[in-house]
Parts: sequence; structure tokens; C-alpha cells
Amino acid sequence: QVQLVESGGGLVQAGDSLRLSCAASGGRFSNYFVGWFRQAPGKERALIARINWAGSSTYYADSVKGRFTISRDNANNSLYLQMNNLKPEDTAVYYCAAATSMVTAASLYRYWGRGTQVTVSS
Repeated sequence: QVQLVESGGGLVQAGDSLRLSCAASGGRFSNYFVGWFRQAPGKERALIARINWAGSSTYYADSVKGRFTISRDNANNSLYLQMNNLKPEDTAVYYCAAATSMVTAASLYRYWGRGTQVTVSS
């Protein structure tokens, strides 16, 4: 019912900033809890940031806390991830996802985008 499309990935150098966007369509975006996941080669897909329906509550993984900021614009059906002070270990495919409750496990998210590649060089 809900379709998600990520954009904004690319190749940057360590210390640079990048903003990812996720456009939603086909459903009531404001009804969902949304988050950003990432998956590096050989590693499991993991939640790095999450935001509730009103944008008033957020969660960040320890690895990105203080550097990344998640936000949403319900009027435009969009989700964002501002990434500052990027590190080589941030290199991964980044996905946006939507769930019907505030959950962490990837298996509990119902809708997914196809991902956008972020590569951070030293």
C-alpha cells in the first residue's frame, strides 16, 4: 500500500555531510512510524534512526548518535536523514522503512525502499 523511494546517496570524504531523503506514496504517511536502516557488506541490516508519527520522539543507534539527525515532513510525505561528520565505517546501503508501531527489528517493518548507496572515503 505504501511505496518508499530513497535518494541522496553518493561518494563523500570523511568529515563531509550528506542528506538522505525518502519519498512516500500510496498511503497515509503520517500514520506510520518510520526509520532509517543501513547494511554494510557482510553485516546485518540494522536500525540507525527512528521517528514517531508526530516527529516528537526519536531514537538513534550509538554509532550515529550526535552525528545523524532524523526528521519527517508529513505534509510532503517525506523522511530525511542528515548525516554529519561522516566516517568510513558509515559506508553502507541506506534504507527507509515504515512500521505500524514503534519497533526496532527490521522484520517488524512492513514497507521498505530499495536503498541508496553511501560511500565514505578516508
